[in-house]
Amino acid sequence: MDRPAEQQLHQLTIEGYASDGSGVARLNGMVVFVQGGIQGETCQVRLTHVGRSALWGKVTEVIVPSTARVVPDCPHYARCGGCQFRHMDYGQELEAKRQRVYDALTRLGGVERLELPPVLGSPRVERYRNKAQFPVSRGPRIGFYQTRTHRVVDVPDCLLQSEAAGRLRRAVKEWMTAWSIPAYDEKTRLGLVRHLYVRTNRRGESLCCLLINGRGVPRAHELVSALRSAEPGLAGVVLGINLSHSNVILGESYRTLWGQDFLSDQLCGYTFQLSVPSFYQVNPDQAEALYGKALEFSGLTRGDTALDLYCGIGTISLVLARQAGMVWGAEVVPQAVDDAVKNAARNGVTNVRFLQGDAGEAARRLAAEGVAPAVVCVDPPRKGLAEDVVDTIAAMAPRRVVYVSCDPGTLGRDVKRFAGHGYGLTRAAAVDLFPRTAHVETVVLLEREHP
Repeated sequence: MDRPAEQQLHQLTIEGYASDGSGVARLNGMVVFVQGGIQGETCQVRLTHVGRSALWGKVTEVIVPSTARVVPDCPHYARCGGCQFRHMDYGQELEAKRQRVYDALTRLGGVERLELPPVLGSPRVERYRNKAQFPVSRGPRIGFYQTRTHRVVDVPDCLLQSEAAGRLRRAVKEWMTAWSIPAYDEKTRLGLVRHLYVRTNRRGESLCCLLINGRGVPRAHELVSALRSAEPGLAGVVLGINLSHSNVILGESYRTLWGQDFLSDQLCGYTFQLSVPSFYQVNPDQAEALYGKALEFSGLTRGDTALDLYCGIGTISLVLARQAGMVWGAEVVPQAVDDAVKNAARNGVTNVRFLQGDAGEAARRLAAEGVAPAVVCVDPPRKGLAEDVVDTIAAMAPRRVVYVSCDPGTLGRDVKRFAGHGYGLTRAAAVDLFPRTAHVETVVLLEREHP
């Protein structure tokens, strides 16, 4: 049979979903990742890329539609890569995410009997994000990258972001146009403005940071004036210095142009101070649900010590401290550790300590000092845990490991690694912190099978 070619049209049935939200179909025994497909549909698909072992395509016509299909409510959806699920209703999106988590834990994690409840949906599916990171390119265009490219789609108003972020975006674009401020060019490595970053809190205050390829900006006074006029709740304007030749967004250092360089926000009954590089969940309502599940799964009592690896600014550590006798938090970023210490003091939490170091190093240091946690909680980045971190945690022999994950694939891999050390998965829950996108958070409980 002839090998399929790019731009060919084929009638395909969508069988499921890929990790990026694409529909999955099959053609001549090859997997086809179909942008815009919904499980159960029959679609006319145009092939956009032919790989060695897989194909990629895009729906051109829906022949037999799903009852879950809806008309996308964003005019930029066809080109912008920010959302993946605006062509289906929210119920179908949650089911797609549940399938993804279930498949990762059973197929990759080797879990044979898994009870996975429905994904806990977000009460807000629009305007839920408290942080926006807009790439900037020549034009100027300020928005989001087109799917699988680094071409910026100019997006005047993103339905996932706060209205304040939209107003500040417009002010920066007008300032760049008025004063001929050049955008950064990834190919030539010339130009100035790389990204626009906006953080908001529950009180409606905003912090605006311009990430630049330089040490300063011309017309800084005019920039601050434009931003302050655009957004009454603006608390501060910061410059982030990023001279790297990479796709890293945040800067290596920061300088305040006006106001303060942080925001305060409320989460889980605590007050947290957030600087630009601070890690903080973007959907606070759902973050509270996620951390509540982590605390529930931990089963901590006042006689227990807990270890929170990848603790960031201490959000999960403070939540665990409500039930534990003592909590140790570990984080590799020094500034985050400083923030965590201050956050504990600010909230009057005295049964928590923080140390700086990567997860494996911190766990080994505590083990050497005789710290024997009953519970270890981990919330790693998307790449998951290094294998030596799994080994080190298992060597500490906690009763329980609570794993909070933003990537089902690496979670499944690590669940299997823990199983090799005698830790079995006993509970799992998925929480949707990122409506209309393919991302989903999961928390699982791993318990020592042979104490």
